[in-house]
Amino acid sequence: MKRNDNAETWRTVRSAEAPKRNVQARRKLALTTPDLVLLSLLAERAMHGYQANLELERREIRDWANLSRPQVYYSLEKLARAGLIRRFETGEPAAGPERSTFETTAKGRAALALALAREEWTTQRDRPAFLTWLGLSWQATPEAVRQQLRRRGEFLERELAREKETLDSILKEVGHPHHEAVWMVSLMIEQFETERKWLKRVAREIKWRAPAKNPEYACEEKKV
Repeated sequence: MKRNDNAETWRTVRSAEAPKRNVQARRKLALTTPDLVLLSLLAERAMHGYQANLELERREIRDWANLSRPQVYYSLEKLARAGLIRRFETGEPAAGPERSTFETTAKGRAALALALAREEWTTQRDRPAFLTWLGLSWQATPEAVRQQLRRRGEFLERELAREKETLDSILKEVGHPHHEAVWMVSLMIEQFETERKWLKRVAREIKWRAPAKNPEYACEEKKV
């Protein structure tokens, strides 16, 4: 009787833990940004890990996606295990220690298309460090504020020059203006130009900054 009770107890425990294990498994298999970037890249052409890293660096991936070199290799193994990319050996010499070449499978392309249909891609907003600084800047000294505004302006000028150079090279490579890379870089250029114009206005108006005339604060409700 005691043995049967123990068996029943273990069945109950395993049954209760099953949903938790399923959730953990789904989270482990959930496609991250590095996964999606690699699925898209390997859908263009087959590559080994070292080559994929070189191509991502050439495309200045870190300007628009948070993807490190170790993440690339981790994602390759993860995607291969899930059957979203296919691993095969080639006779071509690799440019690094890798000998396995990967390409996106039909299952991988379907998973990529499904992930790119998620609403969250279009409903997120950034939290730029400079915007946070601006909200706290009334606590800084006037000299520090002027210095930071100048630094931001210099940064914008450098980034604008770099993005315009990048856009020129992209146009030469793709041969037409109707390409996602062209649109991406054009958006960055327009955003930097808009901020540069706004920054000049703030620099002119900063001497008139003053505290709120009608401040309001959250009040704790009275406990009964």
